[in-house]
Amino acid sequence: MTRTLLLIAGPSGSGKSRLTRTAVTHGRAASLSLDDFYFDADHPDLPTTPMGIPDWDDPATWDLQLAITTLGQLLRDGAAEVPVYDISRSRRVGVRRIELGDSDLVIAEGIFATQTCPAARAAGMRVEALWLDRARPANFVRRLSRDLRERRKTPWVLLRRGIALYRGEPQQRRAALEAGFSPASMSQAMRAVSRAADAAVV
Repeated sequence: MTRTLLLIAGPSGSGKSRLTRTAVTHGRAASLSLDDFYFDADHPDLPTTPMGIPDWDDPATWDLQLAITTLGQLLRDGAAEVPVYDISRSRRVGVRRIELGDSDLVIAEGIFATQTCPAARAAGMRVEALWLDRARPANFVRRLSRDLRERRKTPWVLLRRGIALYRGEPQQRRAALEAGFSPASMSQAMRAVSRAADAAVV
């Protein structure tokens, strides 16, 4: 595979989607959200939280194998069908087709990018990996504002989940760096995306 996969990891609310949209808007890359590979809420044996709902921050709620298969096809063939996941309904609601066209760079972002990195490299993909390093309080505010605006879950669930995510960010960061991710501010990440697009050659 000569196309490049750029994985963007970071806490929920850190700006991963914003970074990805910027690159795509300027025609430098094609993108997908790793969140679209969640299992449906009625999938058997999903881990649950103390609140009795599926623990969407646990990698066991997420289909790593389908994500790797889809990324491999996209990098190899230049096109692939990707599931569309509705977070408010906790299930897949369709599929969409991604075609790279002239883009040689695929950006995949999501909280499970850390788990994706070693599996993608083991599958022979050319991978670069960035951890979006931003202040925890700001991440908390951005995340809660977004989730309330999009009505992803009830306000009480979102608040409790947000507090848990705030507390867990240092551990997430350590795991990402141990997996080979490079920490970057938003401006540093923007420059890294530009460099990766310039370097990607089919």
